Amino acid sequence: MKRARTWLPGLLLVSPSILLIGVFVYGMIGWNLRLALSDQHRPIQDADFVGLVNFIELWDEARWPGAVRNAVIFTVVFVGGALFMGWLLGLLLDKGIKGEATLRTIYLAPMAVSFIATGVVWRWLMNPAPADRATGLNALFVELNLDFLVNNWWTNPEFGMAAMALPAIWQLSGYIMALFLAGFRGVSEDLREAARVDGCSEWRVYLYIVMPQLRPVTLSVVIILGHMSLKVFDLIIAIAGQQIIADVPAVYMWQMVFEVRDPAVGATIASYMLIAVAAFVVPYLIWSIRKERSEGR
Repeated sequence: MKRARTWLPGLLLVSPSILLIGVFVYGMIGWNLRLALSDQHRPIQDADFVGLVNFIELWDEARWPGAVRNAVIFTVVFVGGALFMGWLLGLLLDKGIKGEATLRTIYLAPMAVSFIATGVVWRWLMNPAPADRATGLNALFVELNLDFLVNNWWTNPEFGMAAMALPAIWQLSGYIMALFLAGFRGVSEDLREAARVDGCSEWRVYLYIVMPQLRPVTLSVVIILGHMSLKVFDLIIAIAGQQIIADVPAVYMWQMVFEVRDPAVGATIASYMLIAVAAFVVPYLIWSIRKERSEGR
């Protein structure tokens, strides 16, 4: 009885949140999965269970493999670029450069901007107009007599999605910088000083002392950026609209649900996106739980 009095008030306090999460998160996931496993290809019709037919047939659609390829390219460039830029900015601030507070504010400022606003600005910066009518970055290259750098940006079939990742890197690098800076500042100064006394140069101190202790931060950064990139939608729409050359699963899903009005295919695409995000998040959660248990022993 005494034990029940201990945990019952806490359970009652969090029960509204548990109920809402159960309905609007896991309930919606279950409803989406039911649609994906059915043959409901019209908004209003009787649906029958068809198993994994929709998941298999989706790969026969000419558009789907291209959308997956674009998402993979975007993810690799975005995660790698933001990870490197955030680490580099965090390293520079950790070295104590002048005006750190001002620079930190400037680097973090893009985080206050939505992906839609970022996309509108970068749509002009990455305007694929030719050199004689260049705007944005292409105009800058022309003014600097760097005409060989003028390109079609996101409309280029070879590296269009890599160019599409540039606005996302610009917007998220400051946030990643803050995470890495906290990691750098969390490394004991005594450890660094002991390494210096033993004759380590400054770069060896960072390589062998500081960087190994940033693995948890790096893993968290990869998880955060990875799941954001796999479900990117608003940035793509703001820059390219609904053009096939910049197609990604989220845009494809939106069109299937709201334009083609095929709930089953839209739910199938959403399920694939959920699986892709889970592939990033679940291993991290398992690793975190095991780490907490090992530290608690």
